[in-house]
Amino acid sequence: MKRFYKTAEAAEAEAGFTVLLDGRAVRTPGRALLALPTRALAEAIAGEWAAQEGEIQPQAMALTSLACTAIDLIRPRRAEVVAELTDYGATDLLCYRAAAPAALAERQAAHWQPLLDWAAQALEAPLSTTEGALAVAQPEGSLAALGRAVEGHDDMALAALATAVKASGSLVIALALGAGRLDPAAAFEAAELDASHQIEAWGEDPEAARRRATVMNDLRAARRFLDLLRA
Repeated sequence: MKRFYKTAEAAEAEAGFTVLLDGRAVRTPGRALLALPTRALAEAIAGEWAAQEGEIQPQAMALTSLACTAIDLIRPRRAEVVAELTDYGATDLLCYRAAAPAALAERQAAHWQPLLDWAAQALEAPLSTTEGALAVAQPEGSLAALGRAVEGHDDMALAALATAVKASGSLVIALALGAGRLDPAAAFEAAELDASHQIEAWGEDPEAARRRATVMNDLRAARRFLDLLRA
């Protein structure tokens, strides 16, 4: 779609704030008003629209996409989304350690165990670890605590959390990112630890590089979105 507007700006609306294109409010793909809770988020999204030249590039509008996802996809099925994200805790990436090589096992312990310790203390959700891919049962109380942590996010924040969970493969990493325990670079390092170890040994192919760039971009967008919600 070609750019069809001259101006993009944030404005107050009945439901908080929105974005106006030539004075007309932006609507989501589901035709709902793009209602935003903070001016900071509205201004950042307006900036994404203002930055478009010629053809509109949706992939360059991560904040817009997250807001639309929250309104169109998460709000109508919130309970399902909360359950889906909580399920990641039952098989969290950080709980599955390599038995060998020793360097990888040590690297996992150094980067992952502090995050599990944080989850145990801050979220009251201690999780068990194992070696290899054989499933390990997690305490019911811990899974319930993770569920409460997920449920504590409003619809907008839940959209960002979902993006971070799916990018990292870890509910704990995503929650730590949202809580400020990790910045996007540290979240990426934890999520991509195994892949980074392999790349250091064997090199990186273009497909892997593209995938890792997407992971990094998603984690950055999720964290920025959450920061703007709190601004």
